[in-house]
Amino acid sequence: MAELVFVTAQGDALRVSADPGQSIMRIARSAGIPGIYAECGGDATCGTCHCLVDYDRLDELPEPGPDEQAVIEGLICGEDNSRLTCQIRMTDALDGLELTIPRIQG
Repeated sequence: MAELVFVTAQGDALRVSADPGQSIMRIARSAGIPGIYAECGGDATCGTCHCLVDYDRLDELPEPGPDEQAVIEGLICGEDNSRLTCQIRMTDALDGLELTIPRIQG
């Protein structure tokens, strides 16, 4: 089984088993990853499943669609490696992917 690594805003690395085919957002929610709220349920409209993808593996993901890109551009803490986890489907090739939950400065 594949695995994902979520790094919390506090710096804790949480390893999670991940079934291919599921969205990374659903995997995170099922595992109780703090900071992944997914308020829109996966419609790429709220940005509450936002993560920063490890730069070394960013090119392994499909490009964000226009809806996802629009949400990312509106995020306070958006970065060049920002993605919405609801828009990424887990594959065996993504085994070990590290995703960081950004700390929101307020």
